[in-house]
Amino acid sequence: MSDLRPRSSRSRLTGIARHGRLRRSSPWLAGLKLLSGVLAVALVSGVAVAAITLKQLQDGIVIASIPQDTAPPPDIAAMPGGFNILITGSDTREGQGGLGGTHEDGVLNDVNILLHVSEDHSNAVAVSIPRDLIVATPECPNQVTGEIMPAQWAAPINSVLDEGGLYCVVKTVSELTGLDIQFAGMITFRGVVEMSNAVGGVPVCISAPIHDPQAGLEIAEAGTHTLAGEEALAFLRSRHGVGDGSDLGRISSQQVYMSSLVRTLKSADTLGDLSKVYQLARAATSNMTLSENFAQLDTLAAIALALKDVPMQNVVFVQYPVADGTSGPYLGKLQPVSEQADALFARIAADEPFVLDEDRLRTGAVADPNAPAEPPAEETPAEETPAEEAPAEEAPVEADGGGTAEPAGGQPQVLSGLKGQTAADYTCSEAN
Repeated sequence: MSDLRPRSSRSRLTGIARHGRLRRSSPWLAGLKLLSGVLAVALVSGVAVAAITLKQLQDGIVIASIPQDTAPPPDIAAMPGGFNILITGSDTREGQGGLGGTHEDGVLNDVNILLHVSEDHSNAVAVSIPRDLIVATPECPNQVTGEIMPAQWAAPINSVLDEGGLYCVVKTVSELTGLDIQFAGMITFRGVVEMSNAVGGVPVCISAPIHDPQAGLEIAEAGTHTLAGEEALAFLRSRHGVGDGSDLGRISSQQVYMSSLVRTLKSADTLGDLSKVYQLARAATSNMTLSENFAQLDTLAAIALALKDVPMQNVVFVQYPVADGTSGPYLGKLQPVSEQADALFARIAADEPFVLDEDRLRTGAVADPNAPAEPPAEETPAEETPAEEAPAEEAPVEADGGGTAEPAGGQPQVLSGLKGQTAADYTCSEAN
């Protein structure tokens, strides 16, 4: 392990920019209003069945503290500059019923995704932070053992969960990105399985058969497959079966899955189905550890409502910019590409949208040759779009869905060199 030394505090980027328009009601809103109605019945009228259902959901939540964990404003829209959620994937085998094998050499945070939702809820960006990225880690308390995790100037980011718990993962990512993180959650293997089942599976395109015995994944034919349960988990864990066999290739493959998941969630068949909404809530609350201010059902519902109107072309999945390490603690690991990272998080901190360039896909994901020629546009109501604002003024959507809607403030800036895709991009996981 590298020499330890305290890490100085970093100044945080600030700025607020409003952009875009909120869109009108959709099947999403109808379903979520129905769920909100059920919650209201439980909270206000005390009807027995609804109250029992609500209690079952609330009782399933495991709560953890995070830095600056305070109750959010009653209205999520009142949070200036939008809000940030960190989702961490734990590889613990404890209580997983044999999922992932019986490996018990420590608990790693192999998945770290920072989600930013803009203040006006017109844009969202999810940044995947590679597990092998070497970062500085701050001093912080382990919320389980009570021990103090000393600061380190260079450590793999996926070691932080085992050493300091979710609290330290949040603090590390906050200092790495310069962003305040208002909400955080940690999901297990079982949670991935249950949530994929709750949505009825996720359609995933693969370019060729995948054979990855280490992840337990066998897909015999190229094409689109609906993955659920343990097969979905195996796909998300597969590294040797996709791309170049690296974790970066796996991230690109995971973004194929997540983009399709967003399209699935935004369909009327999912969030327009109260039964599926309940199953999703049950799967999440039973298999996730949530920060205290994230663990309230009204907060979860408010966040879902904030996300419902974000157009798919404005949901951007991006990989934290990295390069192969060549010396010192970076040897055999990854190190940040500071210029690109600074540009990325400056845009996020300023709550300003951006566009990825045409070379956005990296090894692990390829364009779907069977993608719709013109993905269905998300409707903007006539009363909110004056006649003089012709659709032709919006940014074009590419054949693979790679456009972005133009916000009210003008055309988003292109951030060149970043790797990722939008939820509107129809892509295939690249089998190797």
